[in-house]
Amino acid sequence: MTTAAAVGLAGVLLAGGLAGCSSSAKATAPTSLAPATTIPRGSGPVDVLYAGSLVNTMEKQIGPSFDRATGYTFTGFSAGSDALAQQIKGKVRVADVFISASPTVNTSLEGASNGNWVSWYATFATAPLVLGYNSNSKFAADLKTKPWYQVITEPGFLLGRTDPTTDPKGKLTVTALNTAAQTYNEPALATLATNTSEVFPEETLVGRLQAGQLDAGFFYTSESTPASIPTISLTGLNLAATYTITVVNNAPDEAGAEAFVSYLLGQAGQAVLKQDGFELAQPFTVTGTGVPASLSSVLPSP
Repeated sequence: MTTAAAVGLAGVLLAGGLAGCSSSAKATAPTSLAPATTIPRGSGPVDVLYAGSLVNTMEKQIGPSFDRATGYTFTGFSAGSDALAQQIKGKVRVADVFISASPTVNTSLEGASNGNWVSWYATFATAPLVLGYNSNSKFAADLKTKPWYQVITEPGFLLGRTDPTTDPKGKLTVTALNTAAQTYNEPALATLATNTSEVFPEETLVGRLQAGQLDAGFFYTSESTPASIPTISLTGLNLAATYTITVVNNAPDEAGAEAFVSYLLGQAGQAVLKQDGFELAQPFTVTGTGVPASLSSVLPSP
C-alpha cells in the first residue's frame, strides 16, 4: 500500500551565474556495481517506511523485484522523513526498515530518550535538488533561456514545494530560495519561501506537475529522472538529499528487513538506483554500531 508525502540534506555553496538547463538529470555512475550476493528468501510482509521522494523507485521497481527475488512481500509507506520518524517514535506505524532522505533524522530515533529505535544507519546515495518543470507550461521557454530565480517570480507562475516542517526537501527548498534571494538580490524569492499556498504533499507533487496544475516544482533527481521530468539546475547552489537506510530495532520481521537491505544495496538494487538518478555513495558508509552480520556482504564495518 502506498501513501506518501516527502525528504534531504546538504550544504550551500554560493556562486553567481544563470541557471543551466537539462533534461532529467543523470546520476554519476560508480566504477562498478556491488558483487552479486545471495539474498535470503522468506515469506511475509516487510514494512518499509521510506522518504516520499522514493515513491516511484520503491513502489514500481524495488518493491516488486524484491518480492520476486525473495518471496517476501514489500509493504511500503512514504512520507516526509521527519514525519516518519515521529510516527515510529509515537508507535503510530510499525517499521522493519526506515529509509530517510537526511542523516540527521536518524538522530531523533537514537538513544534511550528517543526509544532506541535506531542504533546504526548506512548512507548509500545522494540526489541533487533541481527545479523540474512542465514542458507544456507557458513559462517553459523562459525557464530554458532566463535565470530560474527570475522566472519563478513572474506573475501567474505556479510553483510547488513540500512542507519544511515535515520534509527535508522542503527545508532545502527554503534554503535555496532564501540563499538565491540574497545572492542575486531578488527579495521576491524570500517572499516565496514563506508562501504556504505553494506547499503540497510530496506524493502529489509529481502528479500535479504532470497534470499541468503547476508550472514547476522543486524535486530531487531521484524523482525527476524516472518520471522523465525536464529540469533546471540550481546554478550557484549545491543542495541534495542524502539517503540512509537502517533496520529498525525490534523490527517485527528482522530477517525480512535484513533481506530488503541486502537487496537494495546489492547489485540489483544499485542498478535501479543508478538508473533513477541517484548518485551512489562510494563506498557505502555506516554510522553507529550493531549492523547485523548478514549485511557484511553489502556494508563495511563502521
